Amino acid sequence: MSGDEGVRGRPVPDPATITAMVEVAARAPSLHNTQPWRWRFDGRRLFLYAGAERQLTSTDPLGRQLVISCGAMLHHVRTVFADHGWHTDILHVPDERHPDRLAAIEFRPWSNPPASIRALARAVEHRRTDRLALHEPHGWAELLPGLRALAAAQYVRLDVLDESVRPQLAALSREFATLRGHDMFYDTELHWWAGHSDGQEGIPRTALASEAEFARVGVGRVFPPGPRTAHRDRFADRARLVVLSAVRDSVPQWVRVGEALSAVLLGCTVAGLATCTLTNITELPAGRDLLTGMISSPGIPQVVVRIGTPPADAHIPPPTPRRPVADILTLTGRAAPAPPDRQNR
Repeated sequence: MSGDEGVRGRPVPDPATITAMVEVAARAPSLHNTQPWRWRFDGRRLFLYAGAERQLTSTDPLGRQLVISCGAMLHHVRTVFADHGWHTDILHVPDERHPDRLAAIEFRPWSNPPASIRALARAVEHRRTDRLALHEPHGWAELLPGLRALAAAQYVRLDVLDESVRPQLAALSREFATLRGHDMFYDTELHWWAGHSDGQEGIPRTALASEAEFARVGVGRVFPPGPRTAHRDRFADRARLVVLSAVRDSVPQWVRVGEALSAVLLGCTVAGLATCTLTNITELPAGRDLLTGMISSPGIPQVVVRIGTPPADAHIPPPTPRRPVADILTLTGRAAPAPPDRQNR
């Protein structure tokens, strides 16, 4: 743990540590890999902002998924800082002067974080979105209570959908794809961000399923098809489908949904399971209404997640690109050098 003395004498990570941790945490998932987050460190606190310029106004007109993506990044940041000996206190308070500010982080040294933190932090770099068919998740009954607890820590409900609803959701996925295919702006956004990449953002074609591969999954967004390959062509998808629901629709709640999503994805990765976040079903009111009738707990469905076991010889999707840390982090203010006994602890 490397630290400086903040402007009020409180230990804080030094700028080099801030930069390194934000760069690692930027592996967080986001809608179409838009990476719509900005960070600013003022020498004492680390601020998270929503990058409104990266909002997909047709796909995500309210900015809900943008904020959920930022919430996932927030949890990733907290996880990697904890692994490096820093406890993070989060302020989820709106600021009328800065409406795009979603959270502020204050730091405290943490000499003995739980052992589970290290595994979650390692999962940050290994997690991938897997859009191909998966087997049933191994150890599901034992894992599920822990996943529910991770979501509940953010005041988010996690419900497991019954297997009988899969055909309905697959049909809805196709119906929504047809409906939205007539929306020129949605189609433009989809093809701008998916199927090609400039090396820093978006979903490269190699991370997308071919038409045949997607047909074996059925539930999910219809993307431009990936390369003609036949990965996992011997079985249909048996991943479990879970829904994350919030108590209300609001920016602070959406941030918490993103944090819960991050925690669930990392927890599954630690358990050796693959995941795929699905937001197409919750983008339109009809999809959210259908999901509401499929879950037993009260709440507003926000995200569906596929969770399953990849085959032992599975094709592992390559990591999707990320923006340079200099594009997402600004260092302002000055912190005094740390005294010798706080250097490199």
